[in-house]
Amino acid sequence: MAENQSDPSRNVGAELESTLESVDEAEELVLKLAVESGFAEDDLHKLGMAVREAMVNAVVHGNRYNLKKKVHFSVGVPAGEDSIEITIIDEGEGFEQLELPDPLAEENLLRQSGRGLLLIQAFVDQFSMRRADPPLGTEVKLVVKKTRESQAGGSTQ
Repeated sequence: MAENQSDPSRNVGAELESTLESVDEAEELVLKLAVESGFAEDDLHKLGMAVREAMVNAVVHGNRYNLKKKVHFSVGVPAGEDSIEITIIDEGEGFEQLELPDPLAEENLLRQSGRGLLLIQAFVDQFSMRRADPPLGTEVKLVVKKTRESQAGGSTQ
Protein backbone atom coordinates (compact mmCIF):
# COMPACT_ATOMS: atom_id res chain seq x y z
CA MET A 1 0.00 0.00 0.00
CA ALA A 2 1.59 3.24 -1.08
CA GLU A 3 -0.35 5.71 1.02
CA ASN A 4 -2.88 5.47 3.80
CA GLN A 5 -4.83 8.29 5.37
CA SER A 6 -7.36 8.11 8.16
CA ASP A 7 -9.36 10.74 9.99
CA PRO A 8 -11.78 10.79 12.92
CA SER A 9 -14.85 10.96 10.65
CA ARG A 10 -14.26 7.29 9.78
CA ASN A 11 -12.83 7.68 6.31
CA VAL A 12 -9.85 5.81 4.91
CA GLY A 13 -8.09 6.45 1.61
CA ALA A 14 -5.32 4.45 -0.01
CA GLU A 15 -3.35 4.34 -3.24
CA LEU A 16 -3.01 0.63 -3.99
CA GLU A 17 -0.71 -1.29 -6.31
CA SER A 18 -2.14 -3.02 -9.38
CA THR A 19 -1.79 -6.49 -7.86
CA LEU A 20 -4.22 -9.10 -6.60
CA GLU A 21 -2.76 -8.57 -3.11
CA SER A 22 -4.33 -5.10 -3.24
CA VAL A 23 -7.73 -6.76 -3.60
CA ASP A 24 -7.18 -8.34 -0.19
CA GLU A 25 -5.91 -5.04 1.28
CA ALA A 26 -8.99 -3.16 0.09
CA GLU A 27 -11.34 -5.82 1.44
CA GLU A 28 -9.56 -5.75 4.82
CA LEU A 29 -9.86 -1.95 5.03
CA VAL A 30 -13.58 -2.07 4.25
CA LEU A 31 -14.35 -4.91 6.63
CA LYS A 32 -12.36 -3.33 9.48
CA LEU A 33 -14.30 -0.08 9.16
CA ALA A 34 -17.60 -1.95 8.76
CA VAL A 35 -17.01 -4.01 11.91
CA GLU A 36 -16.04 -0.86 13.85
CA SER A 37 -19.27 0.73 12.59
CA GLY A 38 -21.47 -2.17 13.73
CA PHE A 39 -22.33 -3.88 10.45
CA ALA A 40 -23.76 -7.41 10.85
CA GLU A 41 -22.13 -10.54 9.45
CA ASP A 42 -24.48 -10.71 6.44
CA ASP A 43 -23.58 -7.12 5.57
CA LEU A 44 -19.88 -7.96 5.89
CA HIS A 45 -20.20 -10.78 3.36
CA LYS A 46 -21.98 -8.50 0.86
CA LEU A 47 -19.39 -5.77 1.35
CA GLY A 48 -16.49 -8.18 0.96
CA MET A 49 -17.82 -9.70 -2.26
CA ALA A 50 -18.66 -6.32 -3.82
CA VAL A 51 -15.27 -4.80 -2.98
CA ARG A 52 -13.39 -7.87 -4.23
CA GLU A 53 -15.23 -7.83 -7.57
CA ALA A 54 -14.74 -4.08 -8.04
CA MET A 55 -11.05 -4.25 -7.11
CA VAL A 56 -10.41 -7.23 -9.42
CA ASN A 57 -12.01 -5.24 -12.24
CA ALA A 58 -9.75 -2.25 -11.49
CA VAL A 59 -6.55 -4.31 -11.25
CA VAL A 60 -7.19 -6.81 -14.06
CA HIS A 61 -9.35 -4.99 -16.61
CA GLY A 62 -8.60 -1.34 -15.80
CA ASN A 63 -4.90 -1.24 -14.98
CA ARG A 64 -4.09 -4.63 -16.57
CA TYR A 65 -1.70 -5.46 -13.71
CA ASN A 66 0.50 -2.51 -14.76
CA LEU A 67 2.60 -1.77 -11.67
CA LYS A 68 3.10 1.82 -12.86
CA LYS A 69 -0.64 2.37 -12.44
CA LYS A 70 -2.42 2.68 -9.09
CA VAL A 71 -5.91 1.97 -7.82
CA HIS A 72 -7.26 4.96 -5.89
CA PHE A 73 -9.40 3.58 -3.10
CA SER A 74 -11.49 5.21 -0.39
CA VAL A 75 -14.04 3.97 2.11
CA GLY A 76 -16.09 5.95 4.58
CA VAL A 77 -19.01 5.87 6.93
CA PRO A 78 -20.76 9.24 6.70
CA ALA A 79 -21.54 10.80 10.08
CA GLY A 80 -25.10 10.04 11.10
CA GLU A 81 -25.60 7.55 8.27
CA ASP A 82 -26.26 3.82 8.46
CA SER A 83 -24.23 3.08 5.35
CA ILE A 84 -20.71 2.61 4.09
CA GLU A 85 -19.46 4.24 0.87
CA ILE A 86 -16.62 2.90 -1.27
CA THR A 87 -14.95 4.57 -4.25
CA ILE A 88 -12.50 2.74 -6.51
CA ILE A 89 -10.77 4.52 -9.40
CA ASP A 90 -8.33 2.82 -11.76
CA GLU A 91 -5.87 4.42 -14.19
CA GLY A 92 -6.96 2.39 -17.21
CA GLU A 93 -8.50 3.57 -20.47
CA GLY A 94 -12.04 3.56 -19.07
CA PHE A 95 -15.13 2.09 -20.69
CA GLU A 96 -18.86 2.51 -20.88
CA GLN A 97 -21.07 -0.01 -19.13
CA LEU A 98 -23.26 -0.17 -22.23
CA GLU A 99 -20.31 -1.57 -24.20
CA LEU A 100 -20.34 -4.76 -22.12
CA PRO A 101 -22.15 -7.90 -23.30
CA ASP A 102 -25.20 -9.00 -21.31
CA PRO A 103 -23.89 -11.59 -18.81
CA LEU A 104 -27.31 -13.28 -18.74
CA ALA A 105 -27.53 -13.75 -22.51
CA GLU A 106 -27.44 -17.43 -23.44
CA GLU A 107 -24.19 -17.10 -25.40
CA ASN A 108 -22.45 -15.59 -22.33
CA LEU A 109 -23.69 -17.91 -19.58
CA LEU A 110 -20.73 -20.29 -19.75
CA ARG A 111 -18.02 -17.64 -20.11
CA GLN A 112 -15.38 -17.60 -17.38
CA SER A 113 -15.75 -13.87 -16.80
CA GLY A 114 -18.15 -11.04 -17.43
CA ARG A 115 -20.43 -11.25 -14.41
CA GLY A 116 -18.53 -8.99 -12.00
CA LEU A 117 -20.68 -5.88 -12.40
CA LEU A 118 -23.84 -7.96 -12.13
CA LEU A 119 -22.59 -9.48 -8.88
CA ILE A 120 -21.54 -6.11 -7.48
CA GLN A 121 -24.99 -4.67 -8.18
CA ALA A 122 -26.60 -7.66 -6.43
CA PHE A 123 -24.59 -7.00 -3.24
CA VAL A 124 -24.92 -3.21 -2.90
CA ASP A 125 -27.76 -0.76 -2.39
CA GLN A 126 -26.34 1.87 -4.74
CA PHE A 127 -23.93 1.42 -7.64
CA SER A 128 -22.56 3.97 -10.06
CA MET A 129 -19.82 3.83 -12.64
CA ARG A 130 -18.40 6.56 -14.84
CA ARG A 131 -15.32 7.52 -16.75
CA ALA A 132 -13.12 9.42 -14.33
CA ASP A 133 -11.42 12.65 -15.26
CA PRO A 134 -8.16 12.02 -17.19
CA PRO A 135 -5.58 10.71 -16.54
CA LEU A 136 -7.72 8.32 -14.48
CA GLY A 137 -9.86 5.57 -16.00
CA THR A 138 -13.08 4.23 -14.46
CA GLU A 139 -14.62 5.34 -11.18
CA VAL A 140 -16.90 2.93 -9.34
CA LYS A 141 -18.95 4.01 -6.31
CA LEU A 142 -20.66 1.53 -4.02
CA VAL A 143 -23.01 2.16 -1.10
CA VAL A 144 -24.18 -0.54 1.28
CA LYS A 145 -26.75 0.33 3.91
CA LYS A 146 -26.95 -1.48 7.21
CA THR A 147 -29.61 -4.17 7.32
CA ARG A 148 -32.12 -4.28 10.15
CA GLU A 149 -29.90 -6.89 11.81
CA SER A 150 -26.98 -4.44 11.82
CA GLN A 151 -29.14 -1.60 13.06
CA ALA A 152 -30.30 -3.82 15.93
CA GLY A 153 -26.69 -4.49 16.90
CA GLY A 154 -26.38 -7.89 15.25
CA SER A 155 -22.67 -7.77 14.38
CA THR A 156 -21.00 -11.04 15.26
CA GLN A 157 -17.42 -10.09 14.51
